[in-house]
Amino acid sequence: MRSRNPVFSRRGFSRDNGYAGFNASPQAGGPAVGTQANPYAQGNPYANNPYAQADLQQGAPPQAPATTGRMTMDDVVLRTASTLGTLIVTAALAWALLPVDDANINRSYGIAVGAALIGMVLAFVQSFKRTATPALILSYAAFEGVFLGVLSSIVDNRIASGAAMQAVLGTMAVFAGVLVAYKAGWIRVNRRFYGFVMAAAVGFILLMVVNMLFAVFGGGDGLGFRSGPLGIFFGVVGIILGACFLALDFKQVEDGIAYGAPKQEAWLAAFGLTLTLVWIYLEFLRIIAILNSND
Repeated sequence: MRSRNPVFSRRGFSRDNGYAGFNASPQAGGPAVGTQANPYAQGNPYANNPYAQADLQQGAPPQAPATTGRMTMDDVVLRTASTLGTLIVTAALAWALLPVDDANINRSYGIAVGAALIGMVLAFVQSFKRTATPALILSYAAFEGVFLGVLSSIVDNRIASGAAMQAVLGTMAVFAGVLVAYKAGWIRVNRRFYGFVMAAAVGFILLMVVNMLFAVFGGGDGLGFRSGPLGIFFGVVGIILGACFLALDFKQVEDGIAYGAPKQEAWLAAFGLTLTLVWIYLEFLRIIAILNSND
């Protein structure tokens, strides 16, 4: 079944309406092989849906859709660049227009928290939708950018100078490293990998929620999972999980292109990549802040 969790949902691995499965190898004009051995492999679902072009008059079986209207790597790159570009622009504007000095930090931080909540709601709405809504995805990126801009400014100006750039470089390094490892075949995204990542991510988020509840109702740092040595440890765990989600995102893109997903699916790929990169960036920023606050 497809995960209904908006953080963990990966369309590439759904059995109900997704377009690919683990270990499924597409064939030109036909379904994937190996579907009996793998319950996640559904062949090419686009061969029997409105996107497929069947020649009913000739009695020919449905074929994969024509090249026009199918998702390509260029589509994914363009949509991802648009989404990340929107996020970066709004982050830069928030950094410049929302000062974090002693007189304005509460107001700026309040705006950032409000933007984060709106962004989270938009992300949930898009995650539960079956189709991509570009305006919704770009709006999420814009509000998330405001939050990241203010938060990065606070850490950079009040805790560790240069922290934002270090977090950006770290995120880029993880992205490049996972991409190289995935293309080289060092990371094999299969059913076991997917299950392990999902279980680890659920456990990680539950621990963070418990820690947050202890912090809210008990004061201080809660159970200490997000500060001090434990905070550094869980920050590293968070980055590793983010790297695993990147591999799932790459698999989603690869399967979508191989199975002739419609062009609109490129927006969902961009949305997933943006969510993952934001996750990794925040973990890097947290680790840098903890390391410098202990100096």
